[in-house]
Amino acid sequence: MTTRPQALIFDLNGTMINDMDYHTQAWQQIFNEELGGNFTWDEVKPQMYGKNSEVLVRVFGPQRFTDDEIQELSIEKERRYQQAFLPKLALLPGLPEFLEKAYQQNIPMAIASAAILFNIDFVLDNLNIRHYFKAIVSAEDVTLSKPHPETFLKAAELLQQAPTDCLVFEDVPKGAEAALNAGMKAVVLTTTHQQQEFAHMDHILHFAPDFTGSYFTGLLA
Repeated sequence: MTTRPQALIFDLNGTMINDMDYHTQAWQQIFNEELGGNFTWDEVKPQMYGKNSEVLVRVFGPQRFTDDEIQELSIEKERRYQQAFLPKLALLPGLPEFLEKAYQQNIPMAIASAAILFNIDFVLDNLNIRHYFKAIVSAEDVTLSKPHPETFLKAAELLQQAPTDCLVFEDVPKGAEAALNAGMKAVVLTTTHQQQEFAHMDHILHFAPDFTGSYFTGLLA
């Protein structure tokens, strides 16, 4: 992508806010305290992608929980996450200015996340940034989670933009893979994973710890 992107699509957790450790912590507590597990941090962290229901099935198998139990565990996990993270809730450095500049230039923006709307609202409303986004795609809006491209393709459709004109911001390999599968270029925030973990993907334009620096200034020039 050599020209300014026509639309910007943001993953949320780990991309706009640096909160993935808090999700990992909340799940580890649920797994061990509520479900009788003995999971280490290093065992839980690789499972931190996709819908909450998918996380539970990946870890405990498809027969362990009823739909109602999955819903209850999901809400309890998010309650613990929000309670722990709220005092630290903030956009990554440089992102407030980046969002404002894109907004002033009328570049349409969307959030496309595997988070449930309950968590997306928690971020948007506490940080007062809802007005920046023309579209929101949550876990409830898709059938197939990342790395399937449905989440990003739906965001592009809602923004009325061609997928190839959209630039995705992500932080995890499965999310970057979803952008690739959607035919979109990506920028990776290295809050959660290291650059070498994305080495097999050739659609990533840039790696950065946050939204500061000349790359992001130039992107909207």
